[in-house]
Amino acid sequence: MRILTLSAILTFALDQLTKLGVVHGLNLIEKGEIDVLPPFLVFRMAWNYGVNFGLLAHGSDVMRWVLIAVALGISIWVWFWIRAEKASSRAEVAAGLLIGGALGNVVDRVVYGAVADFLNMSCCGIENPYAFNVADIAIFLGALGLVIFTGGSAKAGKPNGKSR
Repeated sequence: MRILTLSAILTFALDQLTKLGVVHGLNLIEKGEIDVLPPFLVFRMAWNYGVNFGLLAHGSDVMRWVLIAVALGISIWVWFWIRAEKASSRAEVAAGLLIGGALGNVVDRVVYGAVADFLNMSCCGIENPYAFNVADIAIFLGALGLVIFTGGSAKAGKPNGKSR
């Protein structure tokens, strides 16, 4: 569980440091947009009051606290699940990414009332209207890693077909 804890702490710290550096340090809140390597990377300030792509963004304080509770509940569940499964180190890293990212977004919701998104990437003539943050990347990679690195083999729990 040390690997899970370390990856969660590092993910959380990286998320919060990048938000402090870009959103506050570069004053993205007032500037709104900063071209870094346009169109491939642009810092574009966006406040996400919902979940992915602003879904469930009702702007109500109740929904804010519901989303905080859901993120905390999922984080706690994943922690206990990985602990009970005695998962591989890869699965622990994946769980740490997911938990660290979720907690990073929880802090945003508590402090700002919304998640601070600022990364925008476009390519090949396709304009991406959405912004995201390091926590979002970590949550996606963590969830993908949990799908890939957890669970037994396909044969686990199935009879081998041999009769006595």
